Amino acid sequence: MDFDLTAEQLSLQKAAIDFARAELSSDMIRRDAERAFSHDGWKKCAAFGVHGLPIPEEFGGSGSDPVTTVAVMEGLGYGSPDQGLLFSINAHMWTNSIPLLIYGTAEQKQKYLPGLCDGSLIGANGASEPNAGSDVFSMRTRVTKSGNEYILDGTKTFVTNAPVADLFAVYGTLDPKLGATGICGFIIEKGTPGLSVGKKMDKMGLRTSPMAELVLENCRVPAAALLGREGRGAEVFSCSMGWERACILATCVGTMRRQLERCIDYARTRKQFGQPIGKFQSVANRIVDMKLRYETARLMIYKVGWLMQKNKSADMDAAMIKLYVSEAFVKSCLDAVQIHGGSGFMTELEFERELRDSVGSTLYSGTTEIQRNIIARGLRI
Repeated sequence: MDFDLTAEQLSLQKAAIDFARAELSSDMIRRDAERAFSHDGWKKCAAFGVHGLPIPEEFGGSGSDPVTTVAVMEGLGYGSPDQGLLFSINAHMWTNSIPLLIYGTAEQKQKYLPGLCDGSLIGANGASEPNAGSDVFSMRTRVTKSGNEYILDGTKTFVTNAPVADLFAVYGTLDPKLGATGICGFIIEKGTPGLSVGKKMDKMGLRTSPMAELVLENCRVPAAALLGREGRGAEVFSCSMGWERACILATCVGTMRRQLERCIDYARTRKQFGQPIGKFQSVANRIVDMKLRYETARLMIYKVGWLMQKNKSADMDAAMIKLYVSEAFVKSCLDAVQIHGGSGFMTELEFERELRDSVGSTLYSGTTEIQRNIIARGLRI
């Protein structure tokens, strides 16, 4: 494995950093307080090419390989403090665009992928339910076949982008007794009779990424809405989660890099008791730990990108990335607050928001506990 990014990849990452700093960083404290999703930022990211990174050019993307995609996403996380917007884009890419690309029919790809790439369509994912979170395949949303149509009834929760979405990847079961083998996936447009967005949900962090419930009541969709084969929805969902776990935390790795640099600069310039605080071992040790976490996280996430690029199995490695980076991100956020003392606790320095945002990374795309289960299965223990 080559540990160096190519000159082109480094150039793209730098361009992503410059773009994010210039276009995605303004008035963040206010927008976080107001829970404001940036439609303007969404469109600018699409115009820059973010949404279509892993999608072939024939469908409006750039056809970037996984390592290049990770490099650009890391650059965005380094350059922009808006983790909510970046989280929404990640959810859109890995739970809508990728399943459509891999499992969609030719008609579905032509109809939806160009809009998902150019930002005119916003995607959301309806999988989790009030009683089926970590155990997602115990979902109760019922799918009934009726001639050339399917009827869906149920409620989805924690649906990222739901209040602003145009397109929903939704999963339900033909029969709960069938477990994973009864799951079907569908791609459903906003405005479809029987589909409605329910209560908007407020969150501890990632506040600029909107979230709500999704309600399906006698929601009739044509057979053409089926995503993948009937009864094979678990495969579609697992594929999207594999990509999401592998790539969604690249932006967090970028944020960890920015935090590290800010803390080093502060430790060199902030003086207490007649010397820079970096001279105190307790401060220096925290920064060393932040450096170790960042470097380890970066190596791990690019390794997964490399495995995917070589068409090698990456399920366990993606789970390890999700587990390690999410927990490392929380710890580094806590260290950044502590190094800055009382100022770090204040809204002005923005570390407190990054800490709130980081907690969600241990929950979405499968909790820390679920990742440990996946890794244990991979080790056959």
